[in-house]
Amino acid sequence: MRDVAALAGVSVKTVSRVVNLEPHTRPELVARVHAAIAELGWVASGAARTLRTGRTGMLGVGVAELRRPYLATLVEALVIEAERRGMPVAVEPLHGDPGRLRALLAARGRSVDAVVHVGPLPPGAPLDEGAADRPLVVVQGGPVAVDEVPPAVPVALVDRVDEDVVQAVVLIARHLAVMGRRRPVLLGPDRAHGPAEDRARPSAALRAALAAAAPGADPAPGPPLVALPAPADRAAGARAAVAALAAHPGTDVLLCTNDEVALGALAGLAAAGVMVPQQVAVVGYDALDDGRFSAPTLTTVDPGPRALARAALELVHDRLVGAGPAGPRTLVLPVELVRRGSTLGEAAT
Repeated sequence: MRDVAALAGVSVKTVSRVVNLEPHTRPELVARVHAAIAELGWVASGAARTLRTGRTGMLGVGVAELRRPYLATLVEALVIEAERRGMPVAVEPLHGDPGRLRALLAARGRSVDAVVHVGPLPPGAPLDEGAADRPLVVVQGGPVAVDEVPPAVPVALVDRVDEDVVQAVVLIARHLAVMGRRRPVLLGPDRAHGPAEDRARPSAALRAALAAAAPGADPAPGPPLVALPAPADRAAGARAAVAALAAHPGTDVLLCTNDEVALGALAGLAAAGVMVPQQVAVVGYDALDDGRFSAPTLTTVDPGPRALARAALELVHDRLVGAGPAGPRTLVLPVELVRRGSTLGEAAT
């Protein structure tokens, strides 16, 4: 700890306050201490810290599975951000097992100080009361509009970080209108569905965005939606793309629920002799690196996993030091539409 203090130009006491997440330390000092910890590769004594503070300094991260590329990317961003703040991470793949989730949430205040859950919490998740000192943050747990007031949660304190899915569908709709695309088909549900909406049809937000981008269009019932079997991966996308064109002649763009489906759709269309984007354009969601190297390159929505991770760790930190409002917090972050060859064609090269 003395080496960290010397490198950061602060006292040992300041390093201790930062490592133990104590409040009222100036942000610039916190940043210097974190930079020194990273440079030296210093790790605090977990046993000593637990004896002093009752905390382990450990963050638990729950995720459905790690074989999905985007989930792995987001978990990696969380690990990097947590370690930058001096918090080691225990990653728990849940695989849909309620027992695993129950054990992870019960570990708060014992083996981990806080839990970040990636994706929606399943119905009936075991949430306890009065968890302000045992934070639970849900990242990408479901769509939240920028102007939506988070509902009160009477039995649990759950903070949320989401991307602005309404902004995402508006960006997509405007881009399609500019490119002259008027007959979209969805491969899997879009991301803007509200909790009570039927995911077997386009969300109200997407229908409204398409209607606004193309005046005179009827927002209901909206574009057709082709259901995908689980998992929604490349194989499912390849099959669904061909099925969509057969079922809906005249389709000029496929809106895919994620990049894995979109990359599969590109392969399926190529195998069927369909030119992208001359005959059919393709749009993905998640901004996987693979989309930069596909043929053609993939237009996609970037939800910003690094920004989501930073925001989640900020919420964890605020809860542990007693900062911020007492009630549940929801942060909604902007997205970016990455325009590439699957909609732009040669203009993207």
